[in-house]
Amino acid sequence: MFRPTYPIRTARLTLRPVTPDDLDDVYAYQRRPDVVRWMLAEPRTREQSRASVAAMAGEDALRAEGDCLTLAVAADAGVIGTVELVWRSQADRTAELGYVFHPDHGGRGLATEAAAALLDWGFGEFGLHRVQARCHGRNEPSARLMRRLGMRQEAHHVASYLFRGEWADQLVFAVLAHEWRSRTAAA
Repeated sequence: MFRPTYPIRTARLTLRPVTPDDLDDVYAYQRRPDVVRWMLAEPRTREQSRASVAAMAGEDALRAEGDCLTLAVAADAGVIGTVELVWRSQADRTAELGYVFHPDHGGRGLATEAAAALLDWGFGEFGLHRVQARCHGRNEPSARLMRRLGMRQEAHHVASYLFRGEWADQLVFAVLAHEWRSRTAAA
């Protein structure tokens, strides 16, 4: 089992496991149409968010391939989002990065700071070789975040999946451990 030493602290944030007490903060962004705009989900009811929080609360460690490590991103204002790593392959040492943030906290680099802290753990303590991330082809804010993290765009899959009844493009980004270490050493 692989679990970060909690909490993970950055200059402005605390990353920690999700708890049932986070329901109000998580529901505040999961219910917003602008948050789920590029996701395959619809805005959630409070009960759906309660189930989501309960599921995320159990994602506090990576025990086997396919597991998801989901961390609450807490700032002075409370939980402003989540970051996650999905363990894709033990043999290839790969994972996939994901994130969701309340839009009221955008534009200050908080999502970048939180995702970078999780990548530091993934490449450092967990020993990943490669991390990828994906987004809808028109989700420019997510693509910009991946670029700020030093991820390179590796693919643009044209009309590759059904999204709300229409074929949609998907962008795929990735970063390798040695690239991450070079980037963070230069900073």
